[in-house]
Amino acid sequence: MAGHSKWANIKRQKARVDAKKGKTFTQLSRAIIVAARNGIADPEGNFQLRTAINQAKAAGVSNDSIERSLAKGAGTYQNSETSLEEIRYEGYGAGGVAVLVEALTDNRNRTVAYLRTAFAKNGGNLGETGCVSWMFEQKGVAIVTDVNEEKLLEASLEAEAESYQMYDEQNAEVLTEITNLENLNQTLQRYNCAIEEIELRWIPNNMIEIIDLEQGRSLIQLIDTLESLDDVQKVTANFDMSEELIAACSQTIE
Repeated sequence: MAGHSKWANIKRQKARVDAKKGKTFTQLSRAIIVAARNGIADPEGNFQLRTAINQAKAAGVSNDSIERSLAKGAGTYQNSETSLEEIRYEGYGAGGVAVLVEALTDNRNRTVAYLRTAFAKNGGNLGETGCVSWMFEQKGVAIVTDVNEEKLLEASLEAEAESYQMYDEQNAEVLTEITNLENLNQTLQRYNCAIEEIELRWIPNNMIEIIDLEQGRSLIQLIDTLESLDDVQKVTANFDMSEELIAACSQTIE
């Protein structure tokens, strides 16, 4: 599971050096819909939903919009003329990097057109279903903040987590099987660990080392473009890149 920490590190490095904008209101609202659809429509009993609602509130999404999203996720919203469906798209970036895109859309044709354009303009191409997904495994991930590593180790062992990764002295991610995610969540809470987010994530089984500036620039631009689309919820890729190269790539993009 080397890809677990490397991809997460890339996301953190990238966020530090390119000052990316936050998700749009549409993306945040759709995250609530997905969380409510995948679990119960009660934030008290659905940590993923509670996280999505908190993120939406922090970004200024209105309570009315949040309630509508909850109702849509629960299937109780009566005035919606369109239905959203979850679709996973797959493709390749510069250097043969595998890219998974998780989308929530009410118009497949529109989404495919946007994605195909994004890949083509940034040195990649949108592929067929199954072309790269075999390179990834879906796991449950808990993002923990302000935690002592000794306590985190004890909690991870008790919860039968697969691994954890400390990113500094107080922040970490814990990886587990999907079916064990709720057990991990409850165990971390019993140990009074501050859980920032619980999510399902596609983890690369292998990584491609990127050392070329132009390839790196194309990949960073591709990820940025994909993540800016309202229909896109998450993007995962299997490349590794130094923090210095990410910074250099971001400067050339700017």
